[in-house]
Amino acid sequence: MAEEKSAGSDPLRSTHTSNLPPLFEQLGISLAVTTYQAGKLVFVRADEGVLNTHFRVFSKPMGLALGNGRLAVGTAQEIWEFRNVPAVATKLDPPGKHDACFLPRRIHVTGDIQIHEMAYWGDELWFANTAFSCLCTYDENHSFVPQWRPWFVEQLTPGDCCHLNGFATVDGKPRWVTALGETRAIGGWRDNKKSGGILLDMEAREVRTRGLSMPHSPRWYDGRLWMLESGTGSFGYVDMNTCRYEPIIVLPGFTRGLDFAGNWAFIGLSQVRESAMFSGIELTDRLSEQDRVCGVWVVDITTGQQAGFLRFEDAVQEVFAVSVLPGLRFPELVNDDAELTGRSYVLPDEALEDVPNALRANPPA
Repeated sequence: MAEEKSAGSDPLRSTHTSNLPPLFEQLGISLAVTTYQAGKLVFVRADEGVLNTHFRVFSKPMGLALGNGRLAVGTAQEIWEFRNVPAVATKLDPPGKHDACFLPRRIHVTGDIQIHEMAYWGDELWFANTAFSCLCTYDENHSFVPQWRPWFVEQLTPGDCCHLNGFATVDGKPRWVTALGETRAIGGWRDNKKSGGILLDMEAREVRTRGLSMPHSPRWYDGRLWMLESGTGSFGYVDMNTCRYEPIIVLPGFTRGLDFAGNWAFIGLSQVRESAMFSGIELTDRLSEQDRVCGVWVVDITTGQQAGFLRFEDAVQEVFAVSVLPGLRFPELVNDDAELTGRSYVLPDEALEDVPNALRANPPA
């Protein structure tokens, strides 16, 4: 498992193991990765035997959601929603390279709610509103619409009481929620961040697992509830019989951001600098800042063994979300090209009947 390095002194440079490009090709995937510290959405794509990291600028991008040809990105005060327009992808340079192009369709202003994870439930976008300790949707008239909050949080207030940060969907419906503390006090989770983390069952209205160290990214996959225990830098699952978290591997970074393809887990790692938030946890006690890394690690979920990694070298020191883009090998996203969006039109099927055949065969974009 050799390591491939990107060339030059680009602060966004990265290295990766040589087995990852063929794995991406075999699975027919690419990745979308957010880093709020660097203000980037990153597409990770296999390209002629190497991994290509393609950056787009956002203000503090965090949560990602993919569903029905849409990609949502949660930022400092907004949610951007993009839609894949394959006809535009065919017009991008170099010809024949791209198989998807996400164009902006909606920007919804939420305000500063510390938006964390997001997921589509049918056509509805759900997101973790960490500032107000709840799960939300939105509509055109409101910043957000609260849908659920832990029973121990009695009031809707922007105090980040429990640091509700992630949720897993089962059959598309939100079910499992992670938080860093079982508290209603403003910022109360900080008092016991090392072992105060919890897993909540929305359906049963109970705390299933306690004693977790900064849990993140719960995911229901292949009949099992997976999770990251960020404070220990581990990846594992919750035994539904005992409600215990069972780590299968410990990694050299703050684990946050998780998705799956086949037998592989794609896990975000952050370097995390010494600060009040990250002091006093097992990860920072075990590893010095120089020994902690940032990137995406690949783990075989059948063996618990590391299978490869993409490591960021300089400017990117933190990863928030990791999302597999199934069936998309080389996607593009446009958020700052006024010329391209200005000449790209998406019409209802019935309206296309009034468009001349010649124009339909050769659209403007």
